[in-house]
Amino acid sequence: MTFNFDLPINRENTNSVKFDGRQHYFGTADVSPLWVADMDFAVPECITHALQQRLDHPVFGYSIYPESLYQVTIDWFVRRHQWHLEREWIVMAPGVVPSLFAAVQAFAKEGEGVIVQSPVYFPFFSAVTTNNRKLIDNPLREVNGRYEIDFDHLETCAKQGARLLMLCTPHNPVGRVWTVDELNKILDIARRYELTILSDDIHCDLVYSGNTHTMLGRLAQPGDKIITTIAPNKTFNIPGLGLSALVIPDKAQRAAMKKAFETLHVGNSNPFSIVAYEAAYRSGEAWLDALLQYLRATRDFAAEFIAQHLPQIKMTKPEATYLLWLDCRELGLSDPALRDFFIRECKLGLSPGIVFGEGGSGFMRMNIGTPRQSIGNALDLIKTHMK
Repeated sequence: MTFNFDLPINRENTNSVKFDGRQHYFGTADVSPLWVADMDFAVPECITHALQQRLDHPVFGYSIYPESLYQVTIDWFVRRHQWHLEREWIVMAPGVVPSLFAAVQAFAKEGEGVIVQSPVYFPFFSAVTTNNRKLIDNPLREVNGRYEIDFDHLETCAKQGARLLMLCTPHNPVGRVWTVDELNKILDIARRYELTILSDDIHCDLVYSGNTHTMLGRLAQPGDKIITTIAPNKTFNIPGLGLSALVIPDKAQRAAMKKAFETLHVGNSNPFSIVAYEAAYRSGEAWLDALLQYLRATRDFAAEFIAQHLPQIKMTKPEATYLLWLDCRELGLSDPALRDFFIRECKLGLSPGIVFGEGGSGFMRMNIGTPRQSIGNALDLIKTHMK
């Protein structure tokens, strides 16, 4: 099977946040959008075919989750991650971000502490602060361009009465794949201080060769309190369909998460989300394997170009995700001026690093989930305007 990831697809006028939201987000539509984390590639044909088959039935009523949905999830994680899930562990959810908010409500009371590890995907912060919980930051340490967890500081954070740790694995935006040793150290601290861990593994399938992602839940021991978020959304470019799942081995914790969702009555999904989710995990594997090869080539192309032509910008190759974390601090610009440089001069819409926390000051995040020619054009623009 062959897949054409170089094919440009016009996404304008489709109510796309990434394209049709440019005027609102950047103050101009005249930028190439390389920001919000969806891809510009056509989804696998197995998904569009399944959706078309469902469209042949003219009624789109309330939907239940079929047992086949749970089975394809179980099969996928055995096959791709060597993680054996029990059927009762799986709780369907209306998306990963709602799951972050629900976990904060379920496992920390108002005023209690929730640990995040910045720079990190910004809903991690808002899930804590909008729910009136105490935000405890355990900043990642940058060592020669590569990020590490500060475990001594993490233990200090846990001692502050934290109830929940929200772990991003693989990490967005810095692209780290945490090692088994690092994950075990996290578990050791969680056990000592009775922390619940919300492990956000939405990027678990987007890992480059040479790196191995280990699901934290695979390392769990009896009594560990781990909630894992999983979804085909990022993997197969269907984030707009929303449906995700939680893996929660502990019965009491499953009940707590279900109650958090029920208080908002957000448990129901729609028939298209169910169909796409199942088709992706059942038949999308060949497409994913080809995608990973394409993204790796784009990542390597960007890394070589930046090293050769953009010496003031530093980039460590991400181990996972289709997101580049660009260190622009040598440009000597404030965060507003840096954002303005990319928008006004380069005509590029990137995500400012500062939105991921103070540790992101001076950085920009670039989405390479687009035809490689678009990345080449973007890098050429930066090169031209940095002279």
